[in-house]
Amino acid sequence: MALWSGRFEGGPAAAFQRFSESLGVDLMMFEEDVAGSMAHATMLGEVGLLSETEVKTLIDGLAQVRSELREGTYTPGIELEDVHMAVESRLIDIVGPVGGKLHTARSRNDQVATDVRLWMLSNLRILDEALAGLIDALCTRIEQDGRTLIPGFTHLQRGQPIWLGHHLLAYCWMLHRDRSRVRDCMTRMDLSPLGAGAMAGTPHPIDRKRSAELMGFAGVVENAMDAVAARDHLQEAASLCAICVTHLSRMAEELVLWSTPEFKIVRMGEAYATGSSIMPQKRNPDAAELVRGKAGRVYGDLQALLTMVKGLPLAYNRDLQEDRHSLFDAMGTTIACVEMMQGMWSTLSVYTERYTEVLKGDFLLATELADYLAAKGVPFRDAHHVSGSLVKWCEDRGGNFSLLTLEVLQEHHSAFEADAFDWLELEAAVERRVSHGGTAWSEVVRQVALLRA
Repeated sequence: MALWSGRFEGGPAAAFQRFSESLGVDLMMFEEDVAGSMAHATMLGEVGLLSETEVKTLIDGLAQVRSELREGTYTPGIELEDVHMAVESRLIDIVGPVGGKLHTARSRNDQVATDVRLWMLSNLRILDEALAGLIDALCTRIEQDGRTLIPGFTHLQRGQPIWLGHHLLAYCWMLHRDRSRVRDCMTRMDLSPLGAGAMAGTPHPIDRKRSAELMGFAGVVENAMDAVAARDHLQEAASLCAICVTHLSRMAEELVLWSTPEFKIVRMGEAYATGSSIMPQKRNPDAAELVRGKAGRVYGDLQALLTMVKGLPLAYNRDLQEDRHSLFDAMGTTIACVEMMQGMWSTLSVYTERYTEVLKGDFLLATELADYLAAKGVPFRDAHHVSGSLVKWCEDRGGNFSLLTLEVLQEHHSAFEADAFDWLELEAAVERRVSHGGTAWSEVVRQVALLRA
């Protein structure tokens, strides 16, 4: 029997029933739905709307429903539409008519809003822990291999010499901000809609703050219509997921590049790589490629949530039933990608000597010559021009800075002295950059300590 059978003579068409059910995705929230119902029953008893016996009967019955759903001994049919009706229907089977009292002073509108917030809070905590684990894995990699000389790239061209640790720290701080966004989102997620009813509240003497407390919420959504109609907190969650997977996708792209023979900075661990069905030599960075690819899914989830709500009048509309598909996919995909990236960084190896010889005399040291002249009092714009002309001089002769002599340097500018060649030493060039956030190893160590803290 439909919930609205008093108003309608017949039931919905079978095709519409199949089209409209959300049970498949909603069952992901059965734990939250039961927890919310237990809190609601307890509160109804405390305010005198249910007797102690009724409260105990309902809570015991709800515990049995939860056990059956956990164990798979209860499989709701799609005619029940959603998780709320699946739980309530089975509860009434178990405890009888008193089960119908559970829905006093609430609607499926505030139920689903509550379930989703509880589910999101739980999964945002999981995402936060996963991000902490990835940052930890990167810090461990920095401590092990961070003092590896690599080119720092701009436009994918060699820019300046840096430590690998400096490069990885850039990702650490991006992920750190992702964690901050998760925490911020949780503050807005951590409010209970339960008791808002369909949109207008209830005439019954309920205590919304008490039920919020019983569920572990920090407070309540103040306006009943906002409680059931708002989806900005879910859009915010999908947005932070989209930003996070952007960072992961950039990292994945670099792992794909760095694992090629052309870059040869890292070797992917076998647990996160695959071979080829035809080319025996292949070691494909499939895990990284999948992370890069799944980012697009999360972007789509965010777009779906934004589009779904943009033209909806207040309060609840059935369109909002579709939010869970996108929301759960965005959250689950992001958590999986973070965990996958942690696995990759924990198992790969670094070619620590890859660029030690290759970069000697390389033009990525051109900024060092400009900075040398600037330190001698030459205006940096003039110093930049001189350094550029030295690059051209070497290129015209088919070589790099290894061709330079003191005579050649002084032909280009009289401020050059013999100590200029000290500025062309690779490790010295890296260690010279001691400004706050620079690539010097002391700065790398300082930042790792901050992140560890």
